[in-house]
Amino acid sequence: MSRRLYFIFIIIHLSQSLLGQVCVGVDSLDNSKQLLRKGNFYGHARSFWMFTDNQAGLTDSYAWGVGAGVGYQTPRIAKHFQVGLSGFFLANLLSSKISTPDPKTGQANRYEVGLFDVTKPSQTSNLNRLEELNLRYFFGKNSVVTLGRQLPKTPFINPQDGRLSPTFVEGIVLEWNELKNTRIHAEYLYRISPRSTVGWYSIGESFGLYPVGLSTDGKPSGYAGNIQTKGILTGGITQNTGPLSLQFWNTYVENVFNTAFFQGEWKSSLKNKKRWIAGLQAVRQQAVDNGGNSDPAKSYFPTNSKSAVFSGRIGYRSPLWDVNLNATRITAEGRYLVPREWGKEPFYTFMPRERNEGMGDTQSYSTNIFFKPTSQLKWEASWGYYKLSDVKNVLLSKYGMPSYTQLNLGVKYAFAGVLTGLSAQLLVVRKNSIGTTYGNDRFVYNKVNMSHLNFIVNYQF
Repeated sequence: MSRRLYFIFIIIHLSQSLLGQVCVGVDSLDNSKQLLRKGNFYGHARSFWMFTDNQAGLTDSYAWGVGAGVGYQTPRIAKHFQVGLSGFFLANLLSSKISTPDPKTGQANRYEVGLFDVTKPSQTSNLNRLEELNLRYFFGKNSVVTLGRQLPKTPFINPQDGRLSPTFVEGIVLEWNELKNTRIHAEYLYRISPRSTVGWYSIGESFGLYPVGLSTDGKPSGYAGNIQTKGILTGGITQNTGPLSLQFWNTYVENVFNTAFFQGEWKSSLKNKKRWIAGLQAVRQQAVDNGGNSDPAKSYFPTNSKSAVFSGRIGYRSPLWDVNLNATRITAEGRYLVPREWGKEPFYTFMPRERNEGMGDTQSYSTNIFFKPTSQLKWEASWGYYKLSDVKNVLLSKYGMPSYTQLNLGVKYAFAGVLTGLSAQLLVVRKNSIGTTYGNDRFVYNKVNMSHLNFIVNYQF
């Protein structure tokens, strides 16, 4: 039996074993097998081709990765309990030398290596991960507590599913939905398996799995492997009132930092199936205790530091078109910091394949146009202008990213009929520098003056 088939067999075997232990009133293996058949099997396969064309003289890269996985959810046991688990394997079918740094700048590959495991860039096969393994308890009208491994669902800790397999977390999560138009979310997380890895890490260990950039003194950040924290506490409340939707979230990382997030969105009444929307977001961050380590050179969030972010959107919705105008301001008070290992930023100006995390004193503007001629076909054209701090201003530029413009062109098609569950997506990205790079290609390689191509085929069942 191949290693991959064995991996899937283990998932099914664990399902059956867990059923026998969790079932209440089920005292035979035959009955647990009957429950197993009544449960829900699901699966996912993905092919991902990625190519990066850098400025002349710098390394171009490509990679073709594939992955597949299977999962299982039991039916409700004793009306309240449900067990779920899933696993995924992935492999590098074809790639350039993505584990070799660019010879001119000495910098590592940024995009293609993320299809696999960034902690083992030279490993091309036998990359397996047990992703979900959880117990759910349902209560009330529509509330649930989930204990174990699961997909994250908060603004700053999210699946960020832009590679072969998304981010997963481990902890206890409460979703309380007993009041009309109100949702309450509370969670404690103690482990995480970030996208572009296959391992599971404590929250402290997860800091620095991705590139760490520079500290505020201009030296390479030293926080990787040195963050001390007991975990993450997150609470959120969402209230829908007529045309308004209000959200407030607070993410507390013990001994490191705290992030408060507010979002308010408004939508007009439908007229001829068309409406206007508007949104506002605000973020306030501050260090907690020593920022992760008593040694400032090894801390993540400098002691006493703060940051603030404001983002807004005006949009138009119709059956054929979605159009948005967006703006974001990160103030000059400090760097906006959230580990990239945990998720993508929730701001309206976010565009796939780049982030403004690690920056301060920025102004960002973008527009998104989505055209949906049929229920199966969706076209996208997005453009953004990102005015960032000078690359040499290390107080406000963690990764030395110059100001840039970005153009995303994409199309996605979902097949129907006998091919239901199959979809294909093409995304083309172009980024150009509009800021000073001082003739130093370290501020250019895999950052600006580059084109980036993604072709993705998904199958879900």
